Amino acid sequence: MIKFLIKGILRDKSRSLLPVIVVSLGVFLTVFMSGWMKGIFGDMIDMNANYTMGHVKVMTRAYAENEEQIPNDLALLDVDALTRQLSAEYPNVEWVRRIMFGGLLDVPDENGETRAQGPAAGRAVDLLSPDFKEAERLNIPKSLVQGRMPQQQGEVLISDEFARRFNVAIGDDISILGSTMYGSMVVPTFTVCGTLNFGMAMLDRGAIIMDITDAELAFDMQDAAGELLGYFKDGQYNDDEALLMRESFNAVYSDVNDEFSPQMVRLRDEATLKQYLEMADNMSAMMVMIFVIAMSIVLWNTGLLGGLRRYTEYGVRLALGEEKGHIFRTIIYEALMIGSIGSVLGSALGIGISYYLQENGIDFSAMMKNVTMMMPTVYRAKVTPDLFYIGFIPGLLAMTLGNALAGYAIYKRKTAQLFKELEV
Repeated sequence: MIKFLIKGILRDKSRSLLPVIVVSLGVFLTVFMSGWMKGIFGDMIDMNANYTMGHVKVMTRAYAENEEQIPNDLALLDVDALTRQLSAEYPNVEWVRRIMFGGLLDVPDENGETRAQGPAAGRAVDLLSPDFKEAERLNIPKSLVQGRMPQQQGEVLISDEFARRFNVAIGDDISILGSTMYGSMVVPTFTVCGTLNFGMAMLDRGAIIMDITDAELAFDMQDAAGELLGYFKDGQYNDDEALLMRESFNAVYSDVNDEFSPQMVRLRDEATLKQYLEMADNMSAMMVMIFVIAMSIVLWNTGLLGGLRRYTEYGVRLALGEEKGHIFRTIIYEALMIGSIGSVLGSALGIGISYYLQENGIDFSAMMKNVTMMMPTVYRAKVTPDLFYIGFIPGLLAMTLGNALAGYAIYKRKTAQLFKELEV
């Protein structure tokens, strides 16, 4: 019977062509949109993790409450000991120190007098230690526009936009008007060794990147850090594991009565990212449900039209003694075959385009010049294992449901009406 049904599908194009096209398009949209959304949300989550949140982050309780103000006077102390302790307790996590700071970038002229000033948002990371991946994590090598990476203390990177606006050249000295963690004013001077363009307006307006040891000396933060970020060594964020880490750490080390006690938060605790993660988790299920409903309605109508065209065929088969249940089952088998063909074609097309966009992406930088959120300018799709089967859910379910609804009319056929039709 299966062989007979396959021959019917292949030989009678009017029976199978339209359903295959409808299923293929629906499956293609499901697979492609799933890969596209996962790529967008994944890039946004990874970017925020790499630049600001980490997979988990340790701060003092007071720093966490005022994090937007970058209160280095509330920074963590004895960071070296805390890092060793965390590395021993959570060996699958890499811990890195970060010092965030703000101030004015002062550009002197040939006489040492102020030539230009502009606001700066800086971050200090470990750029000189060979064991850390901070430069790659922040995508600094690929973001270099001019110059080179810092090779010794006293060298910094600034945004290319700031350098062009104030005519700062490679090798020029710049000063930062800021304050130490104890509130004293400082004006440390550094040499510009390169300029950066991250492609994000939030970072490119006045970014300055320096090595962590320079920041410790400049802002009087020896063995201190504003934030201690943890990254899973496999590079993938695991929300369940991060939750267990947060609960176990805070239960031992965090004291609600001590504002300087350390507190751990996970990536999902950030309000905006929590929404992104929930949307990323639910997007595929939402799209599958939408396309199942939409395609079921379309295929139901297609099945009804096909059923009307095959009305006489069903009548003859019933007149020859074939059971209604058997005819209905053959319709379902036929629907499963057509759904499988359409699902394979749609999945192949969706995965192919998703892979192309994963490798090349689409540049939206011209539309995001004034965006203040930390978002990538090049959006990419992401090919994940679930793309190879997710399209079969709407493809098979919608086709089967549509034909089942259309085929239900077989059970309403009456013998008296049947013979009347055959006489005609």
